[in-house]
Amino acid sequence: MLNLDRDVVVIGAGACGLTAATALRGTGASVVVLEARDRVGGRLHTDTTSGALLELGGQWVSPDQTALKETVADLGLELFPRYREGESVYIGRDGARTRFTGDIFPTTPATQAEIERLIALLDELVAEIDPDRPWAHPRAGELDAVTWRAFLEQRSDDAEARDNVALFVAEAMITKPAHAFSALQALLMAASAGSFSNLVDADFILDARVVGGLQQVPLRLAEALGDDVLLDQPVRSIEWSDDGVVVRTGAGTTVRAAQAIIAVPPNLYDRIDYLPALPARRQVLHQHLSLGLVIKVHAVYETPFWREDGLSGTAFSPYRPVHEAYDNSNHGDPRGVLVGFVSDERADRLLALGPDERRAAVLDSLADYYGDAARHPLVYAESDWAGDEWTRGAYAASFDMGGLARFGADALEPVGPLHFASSDLAGHGYQHVDGAIRMGRRVADAVQAALPARV
Repeated sequence: MLNLDRDVVVIGAGACGLTAATALRGTGASVVVLEARDRVGGRLHTDTTSGALLELGGQWVSPDQTALKETVADLGLELFPRYREGESVYIGRDGARTRFTGDIFPTTPATQAEIERLIALLDELVAEIDPDRPWAHPRAGELDAVTWRAFLEQRSDDAEARDNVALFVAEAMITKPAHAFSALQALLMAASAGSFSNLVDADFILDARVVGGLQQVPLRLAEALGDDVLLDQPVRSIEWSDDGVVVRTGAGTTVRAAQAIIAVPPNLYDRIDYLPALPARRQVLHQHLSLGLVIKVHAVYETPFWREDGLSGTAFSPYRPVHEAYDNSNHGDPRGVLVGFVSDERADRLLALGPDERRAAVLDSLADYYGDAARHPLVYAESDWAGDEWTRGAYAASFDMGGLARFGADALEPVGPLHFASSDLAGHGYQHVDGAIRMGRRVADAVQAALPARV
């Protein structure tokens, strides 16, 4: 049994919670971070399987992610660029495999022109969206009442153009079918990256990686916090009032604090008992947020054989189980690594298979892109975040139809001494580690302002 008194208790040792704890400690506040897992990092997890470094969770850094880049530099970490030399591969609606360069998929000239027209149209709309306040757009209610799929169907008769434009938000980011979320949610996704053009530019969105893995960010933040980060401490209950909180964990730890930060994905909020219960509107808000579903697959080879064939390793198809894949080879390692993604209803189908059948289906899909050599990796691994008890989905939470316009403005509002923060609730950097860090800084400022003045 452990009894602690702190100014602030932080629930969740991901990038957001650890950033907030670090910032608050810097102001002189006393903090403790409670983490349910036996490790820090949340949805960042770098592992070594058979000697191969695998980024099981988030991993990429893009040029606009200034909060993350500042943190990486402050922690003394280094970046290296994603390999991108050579041609990409696209498999179209007709099953044809085509090599290409650039951002626009090599479809027919008419479909290519339609893709470019849709991207330009979306760029204009995205420029009107404030990612920190998408619900404030004059047409927010209208855009939140139409699905992403229907929105595109209303604007184009070209099915392959629609499929490809939809992919960049649905399969690649929200990881839900395009009929399951709104156009406003899609526009927020693009606005968080600066433009829709940025989403379709793999060289921008997937620009660089951290040498040794992105989990080093939370690992180094936690190291600096030392004994104030407690693992294997799943929070079971929070008693709260205007006087503060009493937090109890399944490991028998009790923390009394003036303020609490709940820095976990929204789908885990109801794993905690709140005494008294949260306000009714807040409870309903939480029910309108859910995570998507994606399997991240990793295949390690003796060499990056695709490079010898003039391929960059980048591959796309809305019509294959692995809808996108990349060269994910590690800094200073001569072996080749491919990383691919299977999301939404594709993931449903593959997760219904046994492990051997699923592996075969994934490797067949990679072989469609890279040739028969892709069927024979030295190491094969899957990251199924939906099966992780303390995540239960990936990459991040999004609102259901109508939820963003209805509840978005309230999602970051505190309830008494309870403050909610995660990358799921970010505007700039939404769904990314950059957003987690921004949210950590933001909530630290709010909590600091709410703490009793020191005499």
